[in-house]
Amino acid sequence: MSEILSDAGLDQIFRNARTHSAWQAAEVSDVLLEAVYDLAKMGPTSANCSPMRVLFLRSKEAKERLRPALDAGNVDKTMAAPATAVIAYDMEFYESLPKLYPHADARSWFAGKPAAIEQTAVRNGSLQGAYLIIAARALGLDCGPMSGFDRAKVDEEFFAGTAWRSNFLCNLGHGDPEKLHPRSPRLEFDEACKLL
Repeated sequence: MSEILSDAGLDQIFRNARTHSAWQAAEVSDVLLEAVYDLAKMGPTSANCSPMRVLFLRSKEAKERLRPALDAGNVDKTMAAPATAVIAYDMEFYESLPKLYPHADARSWFAGKPAAIEQTAVRNGSLQGAYLIIAARALGLDCGPMSGFDRAKVDEEFFAGTAWRSNFLCNLGHGDPEKLHPRSPRLEFDEACKLL
């Protein structure tokens, strides 16, 4: 845990990694998607609550079910991506806390407390979604995360009758580097951070 990643590793995950919209035809296997999740699940969440749930859409039929919920600018890139992850969170995540956080009665912190449930699910589910992006990049995939879609339509189409709620989408595959736009700027340290 004390070693710094190599420059090549940091480049792959952060410095050279880009948000992709155009995709090569190479498939993304079930084994690779499982490996991505197995890395992402190791990231920290409060009380190990782990509310993220992921629906990986790979087939043409599954993508067509998603199409009506997509904003117009996201249709072509999503249909072309080898896989699209619907990153969701489970509003009943606390039911797993006896397994995930067995040394305290953590379930009682949430049961019957909708505001605490939603705040915890959204925050920690979003964290886990970011871990999933980092894990995908670490395992050689490119990512195209986006929020341009109708959440209510996605939830009705894929999660009706469940406690899962969509958060954001992330296309996964091997991006086409020839179709990238120049990287947008980022804020400098002193523009975004303060030391006290």
